Amino acid sequence: MATVSRAVNESSLVTAATRQHVAAIARRLGYMPHGGARSLATRRTHTIGVLLPDLYGEFFSEVIRGIDLTVRDVGYHCLVSSARHNGAQLEAAIRSMLGRVDGVILMSPEFTGEISRRTLHGGFPVVLLNCPSPDPAFDSLTIANYEGAYDMVRHLAQLGHRRIAIIQGAAGNFDAAERLRGYRAAMRDAGLAPDSDVEFAGDFTEESGAEAARAMLAMPDRPTAIFAANDCMAIGALAALREAGVSVPDQVALGGFDDIPMARYVTPALTSVHVDISALGERTAARLLAKLEGPADARRIRDTLPATLVVRRSCGALQN
Repeated sequence: MATVSRAVNESSLVTAATRQHVAAIARRLGYMPHGGARSLATRRTHTIGVLLPDLYGEFFSEVIRGIDLTVRDVGYHCLVSSARHNGAQLEAAIRSMLGRVDGVILMSPEFTGEISRRTLHGGFPVVLLNCPSPDPAFDSLTIANYEGAYDMVRHLAQLGHRRIAIIQGAAGNFDAAERLRGYRAAMRDAGLAPDSDVEFAGDFTEESGAEAARAMLAMPDRPTAIFAANDCMAIGALAALREAGVSVPDQVALGGFDDIPMARYVTPALTSVHVDISALGERTAARLLAKLEGPADARRIRDTLPATLVVRRSCGALQN
């Protein structure tokens, strides 16, 4: 058994002839190493868990791509799951991953100190992505949500818009709350007191963006500019405005957030706040790998990925 184990794991203690002999018998028997048994012996699965609030849309697919490319380069694999707007579902998902993964990347507004205490034993490697940390022991990475939203709304105000609406993200979501905060601050600094009748509910989906745009069109004094808290909602709003015969940007200016790949290909091309989404996944994965391979008492990291305004035709600043 020891010789087979060494041969399968390409140990230098086994000769080339023995390794070839073992490999030939393994092929004949259809033998594959048992990952569970191997992890019991090594106490490593070489798998990381990724828990996201949703798996739908370009934002999450780009995050997963960045994580996967980073961990694959060093021989790790990803186990991906979602837990949407449900603390019990999140707790169950975390428990299901324990013992199967060496560490977890977690993005969820439902992750609280209570859930952490019930599910995670001390020292289990966790990196939080775009969510408030319930415990200073956790490393975390976030997006400059407040600053990006502020820059977008300030840009719309500088173009002369005085009635600027926002389509908000999902209730209880950290990104959504920070983008709303940035919107309100930019409105105040432009001398435009935020007005609750132009703050529309959304949930980061195209459908909610379209619904909000239809509600705006029904207003007697409708906004002349819309800031959608993500590009999916902005694209939904764009479709609803087009259906109603409202020209963007001639009659209503429009901006989004995230700068997903689709943003530059819609008509008109979407002004957005650029986030390097794949790099966000890469940096989060790199941080988790550093925790797995480095000393247990390594310094905790709090990192923020910058967000940059990208001006395209949908806001009316560009004519061509």
